Amino acid sequence: MKIAILLFPGFTSLDAIGPYEMLVHAPGVEVMLVAKEKALLTGEKDVFQIMPSHSFAEVDAADVLLVPGGPGEVGAATDADTINWIKKIDEHSRYTTSVCTGALVLAKAGLLKGMEATTHWAAADALNALGSTYKEERWVQNGKIITAAGVSAGIDMALYLLGELIGPDAAKMMQLGTEYNPEPPFDSGSVTKAEPHIHSMLKAAFEASMTERFKYLLEH
Repeated sequence: MKIAILLFPGFTSLDAIGPYEMLVHAPGVEVMLVAKEKALLTGEKDVFQIMPSHSFAEVDAADVLLVPGGPGEVGAATDADTINWIKKIDEHSRYTTSVCTGALVLAKAGLLKGMEATTHWAAADALNALGSTYKEERWVQNGKIITAAGVSAGIDMALYLLGELIGPDAAKMMQLGTEYNPEPPFDSGSVTKAEPHIHSMLKAAFEASMTERFKYLLEH
């Protein structure tokens, strides 16, 4: 079983590496980190560096496709080679998935049209503008399409996916093996739980950084 995780400059590391860690140890699974070119690339904030295991030219099919988000999603979503590769893999995949603003990339590829989907809450309006309907859930499934909310939700989605692909026991063993038993010190992990002033401050910060980014994405 082949799982292809798309990488692109400016991806958010946990969007990709969280699901990678949940899936890579599963029996009979080959996880491929796929980028346009097999060359060192840098993630969000220009610090995290990673070497893809495969280039687009080396991967023409996969059972599962996972698209992460991050500020580089605009470049990925407006790059013809990336969109064409996503469409090609999706054509025969068992599951096509995204984490965070990776949903915007799937939407630009035309794969979420008319569907309910989720993404990071700050990208909800952009997702709606791209022809989908934002749903505030940890993950949303429409047939073989599964979208996960912001960053850490990708881990939950990957465990669900593992349960679907191999079985609940495999997912439970991986959850135990990684001691994925979240007990965050603050209960502020969603818009509905965060205190209003926390939400307002972060929303203002996101609007300042994302407005032009999403405007470009919608116009190109």
